Amino acid sequence: MREDFTGSIGNLTDSDAFAYQLPPPLLAFSPYLYLLFGLSYLTLVACLRNRHLRSTRVEHPYPTRTSFASMTNEDAYLIQLDIAELEFPFTFEKSLQFALFRTYGIPTISKLLVQTSQLSEESTATKRYADTGILLAEFLGYHPTSARSIEAIGRMNYIHSQYQKSGKILDDDLLYTLALFACEPARWIDQYEWRNLENFEKCAIGTFWKAIGDAMEISYTNLKSGGEGGQGWIDGLQWLDELKAWSAEYEKRFMVPDKNNQKTADQTVAILLYSMPGFLKPHGRRIVGALMDDRLRTAMMYKKPRKLYFVLVSTLFTVRKFVLRYLMFPRPPFLRVHNTTHEPSQAGTYYMRVYETHPWYVKPSLFNRYGIRAWKDWIMGLPVPGDEGDKYRPSGYKIPEVGPDFMRGKGVDYMRASRERLVGERMKGCPFGRPKKE
Repeated sequence: MREDFTGSIGNLTDSDAFAYQLPPPLLAFSPYLYLLFGLSYLTLVACLRNRHLRSTRVEHPYPTRTSFASMTNEDAYLIQLDIAELEFPFTFEKSLQFALFRTYGIPTISKLLVQTSQLSEESTATKRYADTGILLAEFLGYHPTSARSIEAIGRMNYIHSQYQKSGKILDDDLLYTLALFACEPARWIDQYEWRNLENFEKCAIGTFWKAIGDAMEISYTNLKSGGEGGQGWIDGLQWLDELKAWSAEYEKRFMVPDKNNQKTADQTVAILLYSMPGFLKPHGRRIVGALMDDRLRTAMMYKKPRKLYFVLVSTLFTVRKFVLRYLMFPRPPFLRVHNTTHEPSQAGTYYMRVYETHPWYVKPSLFNRYGIRAWKDWIMGLPVPGDEGDKYRPSGYKIPEVGPDFMRGKGVDYMRASRERLVGERMKGCPFGRPKKE
């Protein structure tokens, strides 16, 4: 009997042996197990997808429109930080890039950049782009009262002051630039992300940028509630709405076609498409064109792309929305997207962790020089961190030295005075002058 049994087992094929060993119920219901797993996964994603939003509501409770009036600059900063680093890092960053790009549709702005060669020539364009990113990263990514945030605002103010003295930067152009940085993130997120921003999140963005405008000493007299007879603003959301309305009217009047617009736009698009293979760049340029509205495209003197590119852009973002909303877990805090190093080097410099074009201020570490990005750049003949000696400042940056090369080492007294002023101003709670309700 034993020999007959072992003999029969030995004669089984592999598939028969698997079937023999597997209990019949498991064989019969295995498709349902996959279905159960799939439904469990989707349910878990649905339960966790809004975890960051729920957490923010608990940590920073502003449940009603009335409560928005007491939102502090600190709370606004923290709410916006989660939006930028956890919830929507890709879209938030792209919105700021396109906000900067949109300013070049105003001839008075693009003319200055062409005259100074800061963004109309490749040799200076990529550095100017990196420097702008650094200053934004510093005051967006660090507490409003921190030394890094205050130094970055002071450095930005010094750079602007050199052009304001000569009348090359107009007050309205500064207000318009501020408007785009304040308004574009919410517009991009509402249009392209898997959920819309809540009103308290938009209020936080408005409150934060109102404080930045105050630190830059930008006049708001052109806004409805800021001029003569104006009653001021109740909260950051009202300020943001008025700023958006004013900037729309400003564009109608001043966003017009100009050769300087086109020249600056061409160089910026080249930066955006820098690491794209050459044979794809014409298509990339058309995709950028599809992301523009008609007024901006006309001001840049760009042709309207074929309908195919609009369909492509819409399809890609729609698919991305669906995947993020229903198939992806929320980003964990340890994967926050932060583009600068937190701790200084022994020389007191900081590094950029990522780079769009040339590797400005990126540490030539083993990973940065031989990682996937470096290999891709090397294959395409592009520089990697540490190439060409000190050309791309591989030793890092100090905030007081960021900006055009001819301003390096200058502005020490200006920044010291600016720091003293900002330390007092940035300590205030609510930029609308209302105490926080406990």
